Amino acid sequence: MSKPHTPGATFHGDPPFVPLMFDDIGVSEGMSRGHALFEELDARRSVRQFSDRPVPREMIACAIRAASTAPSGAHLQPWRFVAVSDPAIKHKIRVAAEVEERRNYETRMPEAWKEAVAPMGTTADKGYLEVVPWIVVVFAENYRLTESGERKKNYYVRESVGLAAGLFIAALHRMGLATLTHTPSPMRFLSEILGRPGNEQPFILFPIGYPAEGCMVPDLERKSLDEVSIWFESPDDHS
Repeated sequence: MSKPHTPGATFHGDPPFVPLMFDDIGVSEGMSRGHALFEELDARRSVRQFSDRPVPREMIACAIRAASTAPSGAHLQPWRFVAVSDPAIKHKIRVAAEVEERRNYETRMPEAWKEAVAPMGTTADKGYLEVVPWIVVVFAENYRLTESGERKKNYYVRESVGLAAGLFIAALHRMGLATLTHTPSPMRFLSEILGRPGNEQPFILFPIGYPAEGCMVPDLERKSLDEVSIWFESPDDHS
């Protein structure tokens, strides 16, 4: 029996393969599931008003496992999910994030960007970072180190980590949890506070919890299918 593939492993000869576990559910059931998934995800909203209601560690772990099923360049899985529930560390993250955000709003952000985010109701106040039971910071691993300390390049890092982050959001929503994609810039303070090595770069921060009672979100309308897609169809598709 072939040994399981280890990310970054070197194979002598052909790499191991196993039969695909594929459930052929057919077009009708596939469409039904697809529509149901769309309806579920279309109800998702980014939340900035959170409850302090506890969230079990296992729910976060489950979402991380789901995120780690994402495809990645050469199956190197160049992501690291750092989960924080420690109040002291959450406080440090909030303070540092607000310092950077105030600088952004006061001097760094052009007026056009301020106008673009105005409908979201965002400000430099990130008090929710101390209310939520969990903060998860996703780091992108730009390269990996072998046991001998040799650097090995990772491939398509940002694309891979972006895919994992998307699945993470979907998993949280499926479990009834709310989150927000927070990307304070610059994010170096996250590496320092969380003690991450130099080969990891902060990619995105997720505050995670349940919405506060009476939580309000912007009244947004998503683009239509025609606005986000272009089709080059075979004539056979209309036969």
